[in-house]
Amino acid sequence: MKVLITGGAGFIGSHVVSELLKENYDVFVLDNFSTGRIKNLEDQTEIKRLICADINDSSVVSIIQEINPDYMIHLAAQPSVAVSQQNPLLDVETNMYGLVNVLEAARRTDCRKFVFATSGGTIYGNVENEQLPLVEDLPLKACSFYGLTKLTAIHYLDLYKEHFGLDYCALALGNIYGPRQDPYGESGVIAIFTNKIINNEDCTINGDGSVTRDYLYVKDAAVAFVKSLEQGSGLLNLGTGIETSVLEVFNVISSVSGKETRVKYRAASPGEVQRVSLCIDKIQDQMNWSPQVRFPEGIRLTYEWFLTPTKEVQHVRSN
Repeated sequence: MKVLITGGAGFIGSHVVSELLKENYDVFVLDNFSTGRIKNLEDQTEIKRLICADINDSSVVSIIQEINPDYMIHLAAQPSVAVSQQNPLLDVETNMYGLVNVLEAARRTDCRKFVFATSGGTIYGNVENEQLPLVEDLPLKACSFYGLTKLTAIHYLDLYKEHFGLDYCALALGNIYGPRQDPYGESGVIAIFTNKIINNEDCTINGDGSVTRDYLYVKDAAVAFVKSLEQGSGLLNLGTGIETSVLEVFNVISSVSGKETRVKYRAASPGEVQRVSLCIDKIQDQMNWSPQVRFPEGIRLTYEWFLTPTKEVQHVRSN
């Protein structure tokens, strides 16, 4: 079976590629390498084809038609809430136009299923505390432009299924963390804090540190993406069901490091959801999936990866 994965050289994508190859899929990777890295795939010698292309480019349609994949996993995206607030047009160009471009390609091929990475942390907006953990039948209500594109994408997927028969699974991701995550991006607090602590730099928290997220180790997420090719349908939360505050994240990483690191506080980020935990009953029922790596263990594994001498991120200091 052929699987085309967009954004396959990225942090999450490269781990999904690893899991796909373990299951003996024929894997085709499409990435524009704006954030993805060849290094992430250097050990994945069984990849059938690695294509450098942008999902916004019209040529992508013909490329996908030529491959004629059985399944598609769409991870390529503008991933930052902060960037979307600063540049909503860029967010639309990548997360909307890019999506429809590859959906058009999918419906013109023999693609059986389209798997999409949406955002469990933004598509539900701010909810009352008693509504946590978030369930999939809550009204979708974004409070950032990033969240708006991610929830609008689900409506596109619904209509492509209704009008063209293209089955889909939209995985609403919690905050994915682990090896290969970029510590210099606009998001990814665990990678950012880990790199700063290793380099003996202060860590900065937006707001008072009480904002919570549902953190999921990347290998657990990658396993779910592979399972979703054959199982599950519609919108499914992908997380742990557990809230962890930013301050707790800092404290756990500090404990693993054995270092004393100072924290600085600054104004809260606009458009940021305050509390997130995702109910995973539905994905457990449909796909027999559940997270295997507990948060402290995931932090330890991530910290050890950043310490490995071959990972050049630890040698580069932030500005």
